[in-house]
Amino acid sequence: MEKIKTFTLPKLPYEYNALAPYISEEQLKLHHDKHHQAYVNGANAIFTKIDESMKNGTVLDVKALTKELAFNIGGHMMHTTFWENMAPAGKGGGGQPSGAVADLITKEFGSFEVFKKIFSMAATSTEGSGWAALAVHPCIGRPLIMQIEKHNVNVFPNFQILLALDVWEHAYYVDYKNDRAKFVENFWNIVNWDKVNKNLALVK
Repeated sequence: MEKIKTFTLPKLPYEYNALAPYISEEQLKLHHDKHHQAYVNGANAIFTKIDESMKNGTVLDVKALTKELAFNIGGHMMHTTFWENMAPAGKGGGGQPSGAVADLITKEFGSFEVFKKIFSMAATSTEGSGWAALAVHPCIGRPLIMQIEKHNVNVFPNFQILLALDVWEHAYYVDYKNDRAKFVENFWNIVNWDKVNKNLALVK
């Protein structure tokens, strides 16, 4: 089978209206169909440039190209994680974590409430556009909160992201205008802890 050389926009694991009232159908469609698609298109366009340069023997501006590629690939991968770590409220989304993730959070932060407060602070205080993420590395086995700028700045190398929250304005502006804190508060109603546990199980 030929190796896949481009990215594709993943289908959401729920309907566009499934996360309402915390994320509206209009907001979700715009975010997924337009913004996420733009990162997929951006990465694939760079792949095309690279393929053409290899075929023609031309030399590209590697510094600019790799920076742009990191931005678009980061946008694609972060959004993919974001969609998957949410679920409709009361149908897999919301509540407190259980299982291995709950144990990990309690061991590191003392309680879920303390973790939730720190994570929310990281999300609301991210400068400009970016993310808050919970990540873990198998070598040290402890969870750390990342405050990621754009999609790819301040990422801890080789840490597996378990939970990601998008705090770019395009993630919430239709529903919340400039009230990022309210969006972050409501995010906890739709966190898919089962998926977060599955992400943790993949950390080797």
